[in-house]
Amino acid sequence: MDKAERDCLMTPFAQIGNKLHLLLHTGQLLMENGADSDRTVRDMMRAAAYMGIPKDQIHQHVMYTTLMLNVNDDEHTYTEFRKCHKHGVNMTTLTAISKLTWRALEKDYTLAEYERQLQHIEQAGPVYAPWQMALGAGVACGGFCMLFGGSWLDFLMTAICAWIGFWVRRCCMIWGFHPYARIAIAAFCATMAAWSMQFVTGSIAWYPIIACTLFMVPGIPLINAIDDLLNNFIVSGMTRAMNTLLIVGAMTFGIAIAVRTGGISDFTTVGLQPGNFYLSLMAAAAIASMGFSVIFNLPRRLLPLIGLGGIIAVTTRNIFVMELGFSQAAGSFLGAAVVGLLALKVVHIVHVPNIILTIPSAIPMVPGVLLYRLLFAMLNIQTVSAEQLMVGLRSGVTAIIVIIAIAIGVTIPSIFMERFIAKRRERELERLLALRAAKAAGEQAAAVK
Repeated sequence: MDKAERDCLMTPFAQIGNKLHLLLHTGQLLMENGADSDRTVRDMMRAAAYMGIPKDQIHQHVMYTTLMLNVNDDEHTYTEFRKCHKHGVNMTTLTAISKLTWRALEKDYTLAEYERQLQHIEQAGPVYAPWQMALGAGVACGGFCMLFGGSWLDFLMTAICAWIGFWVRRCCMIWGFHPYARIAIAAFCATMAAWSMQFVTGSIAWYPIIACTLFMVPGIPLINAIDDLLNNFIVSGMTRAMNTLLIVGAMTFGIAIAVRTGGISDFTTVGLQPGNFYLSLMAAAAIASMGFSVIFNLPRRLLPLIGLGGIIAVTTRNIFVMELGFSQAAGSFLGAAVVGLLALKVVHIVHVPNIILTIPSAIPMVPGVLLYRLLFAMLNIQTVSAEQLMVGLRSGVTAIIVIIAIAIGVTIPSIFMERFIAKRRERELERLLALRAAKAAGEQAAAVK
């Protein structure tokens, strides 16, 4: 790095337009690939420190669809906006950006090198081929089916129907259908496929009908919505919550049409309590966690670790709920908290952000079925009895409480240790900045001699 490039990184307003562009590009990639608002702010602030912008001179406003950045002092002020046009989940991207913001400081990147690395991350293709993601969706729903009390035959039927639903949704995406429309169409096709299984087995396959669409339940956006609200990103959290409600509503609409078309009786009252928590449930939890990890584009090397995390989370929940009589919310909270505590240690071994390990492990506990029980009651409000309506409302309230419990559970170790973790990050950041300053001073002294 020559003197001009180093001076640029040591002077806040040098090439400020390019710096704002790169910072907003960093934040956009985070928001569009499943990061919560707190992580987006934290990684952008670390990148700003690398670019020589003091934290008291930079101000951020983060919303779900818009990022705003302002850099100012007594004499200057610069503001730029950036829209986030699409939203999905790509945990490989989140990991890569987190590492880039640290590596830029450690290896003393120029702005041009930082931009090149950022573009490489953006242009990188998915880790998994479409057929692998379809398989992941199938086995994830099959795992859910077994966690609800289904058999291995139900697992197979559910996996086939979810696989069909995944490909239908993908085709709708290629054909340019509206996002909510393709969710409704995929839910309809998957549910009709599950209904048609009765012609193979001779009886209605209730668990496949219930579980075959769950790969579309927005588990990470739901958890991120709660996380944003807890961290005082109210607008972003409410927007995420509304988006997830619309997704679940689209699913419910597609399923409801399939129910009417196939003449399926009300399946929302089917029991979802497994008979035990032994080896079959452990296998189902591992399969579901790894299946969703494939959909979330998690690095391949982490799949076994996520499977183990799913086993720990679900088994902990089942022990407390089924054996000790805890509520589902309390059991889910404890399962998520155990995974969160273990992840605090493991992240330093595998070198990935905490959420990469905790959220996929906790996803099998997200009660997506309870949410569309509520929406089914709303859709049929003119015909359901008062008792059925109350069951739907109770299911919805339970689902919301469980989701809040999971969100708090995976983050509670960080909440209690936030001061320690923040101080450790701050010390590491200050150490790297001091090394860069010392290196610049050494080069300047050598040039004078």
